[in-house]
Amino acid sequence: MQDPALRTPQLAAWLAGTDIGLLELRTPQGTLRLGRQGDEIIELPDEDAEPELLAIHAPSVGVFLHSHPLAAAPLVRIGERVEAGQTVGLLKIGPLLLPVTAPQAGIVDGLQAVDGLAVGYGTPLVDLHPL
Repeated sequence: MQDPALRTPQLAAWLAGTDIGLLELRTPQGTLRLGRQGDEIIELPDEDAEPELLAIHAPSVGVFLHSHPLAAAPLVRIGERVEAGQTVGLLKIGPLLLPVTAPQAGIVDGLQAVDGLAVGYGTPLVDLHPL
């Protein structure tokens, strides 16, 4: 049998001709969910799927800091919700402090870089569960 994901346009066309609001098809390869949005049939995300982690990477070389040098509290803690653009750490490049920001809203899942660690461009620093 052909993988259902490859037949999505055909399944969507059949679903459009019915009054069914949601079609969920589970296979060993995964789950396909089709639903109605107005007059259109769209593919819906799998509710059981674990959301993928988003790694926030170092935008430059520098020393990664969990908090501002003049503050004791960390900028973020594991389990904390952050908004897009919120500072989640700092990169110290000589006397310059460059903010490391969240690209989207999410929940901080982990800090990959140790406070005070010298990091290179692209080094994963913070793990984020997107919302």
